[in-house]
Amino acid sequence: MADPLLLVEERLAPAFAAVAGEPVDPVVRSSDRADVQANGALALAKRLGMPPRQIAEAVLAGADLEDLCATVEIAGPGFLNLTFDDGFLARSLVEIAADPLLGVTPAAQPERVVVDYSAPNVAKEMHVGHLRTTMIGDALVRLLTYVGHTVVRENHIGDWGTPFGMLIEHFAAIGEEEGAHELSIGDLDGFYKQARQQFDVDEATRERARQRVVALQGGDPETLQLWRQLVGESTRYFNAVYARLGVLLVDDDLMGESAYNDLLPEVVRRLDEAGLLTVSDGAEVVFPPGFTNREGQPLPLIIRNSVGGFNYATTDLATIIDRLERVKATLLVYVVGAPQAQHLQMVFAVAEEAGWLRPPARAVHVPFGNVLGKDHKMLRSRSGDAVKLIELLDEAVERADLAVAEKNPSLPPDERALVANAVGIGAVKYADLSTDRIKDYVFDFDRMLSFDGDTGPYLQYAHARIRSIFRRAEVEAASVRGIQPSLDAPQERQLALRLLGFDAAVRETIERWAPHRLCGYLFDVATAFTEFYEACPVLRSDEPLRSSRLALSDLTARVLATGLSLLGIAAPERM
Repeated sequence: MADPLLLVEERLAPAFAAVAGEPVDPVVRSSDRADVQANGALALAKRLGMPPRQIAEAVLAGADLEDLCATVEIAGPGFLNLTFDDGFLARSLVEIAADPLLGVTPAAQPERVVVDYSAPNVAKEMHVGHLRTTMIGDALVRLLTYVGHTVVRENHIGDWGTPFGMLIEHFAAIGEEEGAHELSIGDLDGFYKQARQQFDVDEATRERARQRVVALQGGDPETLQLWRQLVGESTRYFNAVYARLGVLLVDDDLMGESAYNDLLPEVVRRLDEAGLLTVSDGAEVVFPPGFTNREGQPLPLIIRNSVGGFNYATTDLATIIDRLERVKATLLVYVVGAPQAQHLQMVFAVAEEAGWLRPPARAVHVPFGNVLGKDHKMLRSRSGDAVKLIELLDEAVERADLAVAEKNPSLPPDERALVANAVGIGAVKYADLSTDRIKDYVFDFDRMLSFDGDTGPYLQYAHARIRSIFRRAEVEAASVRGIQPSLDAPQERQLALRLLGFDAAVRETIERWAPHRLCGYLFDVATAFTEFYEACPVLRSDEPLRSSRLALSDLTARVLATGLSLLGIAAPERM
């Protein structure tokens, strides 16, 4: 069942095209004066040199709207105001209630999509800087999967390169047993700092670390064993964070830099054969067209440095080859911070120039802003370090526990703990996802954990409130699916229209890679339900209106729960 606004657009477009002699955007929008307003006649009037009302009249004469609209009026200079027929709305609601996707249209051409997100570093703790990539990436994975794409999650962890000589040497120096213990208790930052401190003050340690890098790259068994332990202990830590966050990433999704090590010489060979490789200042580089530095000189993408070492760009190009040729993906989505925009644009440009990334295959960068403290600076701990993600989540759940206890002191302790976890983690996720990803946002526990306003707890509470109606009525939600063709109260009509917009909200969220669009839609649904519930008696209504309003309430709860699930947020039955 398509969104009613889209149906109107589909019906009006041929009529506008017939008047104009070419395709025309009907400019269909929601309206306060009717359910829908179409403003296409105004723009078309200038092109045709005709009065817009005359164009509107001609469009209406050729448009088939009888089964959709109860009234259609020409207002002002040529606006088309359309009010949907109650029977059409009721039938549409019944259709989406019976649809497993709740009216969301499956992808017309399902694709194989790789989503690259999270990407922590081995032997380093995840901090607040990993929050946005993990949350946004996970939501996009869920949304793409929901509409029928085959999604491959790739967690491109930092597990290779020069720093590992230092880390492995420290691991060997303190002993495998002691090193494994330090890492297993989650003190990755402490381990890294100790290794760094010894590396910085002792030349002998630096030399041994350099030799470890050579040994690692050469496949030395002892060095590889130590490296595997570092990766394994770090992975267990990552999994603990992911479990707390409730994201989909698992061990099978790990694709570290090391996975592409054997492919790096192949990248160089292919670029050389394509005639793209140039030597500049002793390094092998590619100059993708259109990229210049501040002086206006061509900007190089370094493939192999002057001492023969591969760069990040080489690995990034190897990932593109792997994802296109091994994974057989046609869409590559990179959920990576905004500062990496130029680097990724250059990598994509080189891959296109080399002929690897060609239609229908394409790559998309989904950038995002920063998480700020209340001082509007980068969020830091009191010591000035980046805030550890696990500590932030622990505090969110602790604060949520107090809020839930105050809201519903009668909840049993075990259930309260589950609800507190759902509310705390959901609040953090929603605060992040409800912000336009391009923008920075201020991390504020008091605001994000509020049960009022555009917050995760508000939406979760709206869902739980609806479910409480069915418990009081002692009615199984699945038993009510019929909705009456008489949505007399304006609040009831508004809720119906909001629910029928789920398809458009999901589609727009995916098209713009913008989870905040879905968040805004869900907030509008929850607000519309609150207004409906306050104005329209549900349990006190006579039949068949009672069952109809119960069905409308159930559909609202299902849309809220499904929408929150697509964001990776739980929807408790009780709060």
